[in-house]
Amino acid sequence: MPAELVIDDVAVTYKQPGRTELRAVDGVSLTLAPGEVLGLVGESGCGKSTLARAVCGLEPLAGGSIRFGDEPVTRLGMRSRPRALRRIQMVFQNPYASLNPRRRVGSQIEDGRRAAGGTAPKLAELLADVGLDEDAAQRYPHEFSGGQRQRIAIARALGAMPDVLIGDEPIASLDASLQARVATLMRDVAAKRNTSLLFISHDLSIVRMIADRIAVMSAGKVVELGTAEEVWARPKDAYTRRLLAAIPVADGLGRLPG
Repeated sequence: MPAELVIDDVAVTYKQPGRTELRAVDGVSLTLAPGEVLGLVGESGCGKSTLARAVCGLEPLAGGSIRFGDEPVTRLGMRSRPRALRRIQMVFQNPYASLNPRRRVGSQIEDGRRAAGGTAPKLAELLADVGLDEDAAQRYPHEFSGGQRQRIAIARALGAMPDVLIGDEPIASLDASLQARVATLMRDVAAKRNTSLLFISHDLSIVRMIADRIAVMSAGKVVELGTAEEVWARPKDAYTRRLLAAIPVADGLGRLPG
């Protein structure tokens, strides 16, 4: 059974030379239910990507806890990761930087499949799920467009059979014409496998389109949380209202500042 991800009063801090401690994430509590799509939006520097990295064990916690089912999420180290925590996978902002340019695409997707053992989907199935032909496996990352490379990164993450898929600004480096397609693809492939999706983006119009719930972050805190339509139509926090009011589009769909 897929597990629930529970983020409880989490804090992440950074030490700055000659300055006071920077609290990048400050007492955040969220849950992500099996199969749910949670959108996390906010201005640059609000702490949303830092929170995502903490969920993956890439940032140490200064306070609070993160649990995935019965397993506490601990910082990645040299020792083997508990099998349950391998079910949390991330798709990063820059697909070219996250792929090895010297290895064929198929071998990189196989890395994800090995993490799942014998239960992993076949390579051809993973490529088909993200809209790529089987012969893509024999090519190198530089032979693909930015949107195609992000599809490859998604396929590699899906190969590990994740229960939680995290998209850390996965559409930010793509052309506007591709952003909605890639976001919708992530939602659809997650739904196919009953995988939870934590989708981080500046683009409120995209998040509204794919998310069940939206959390709004400001200065390291979650200031608004509700269904996508509640946050959009009936925002409770003044910060959220200011963000919505600043969107210079007649129908209200647009990009958050930052």
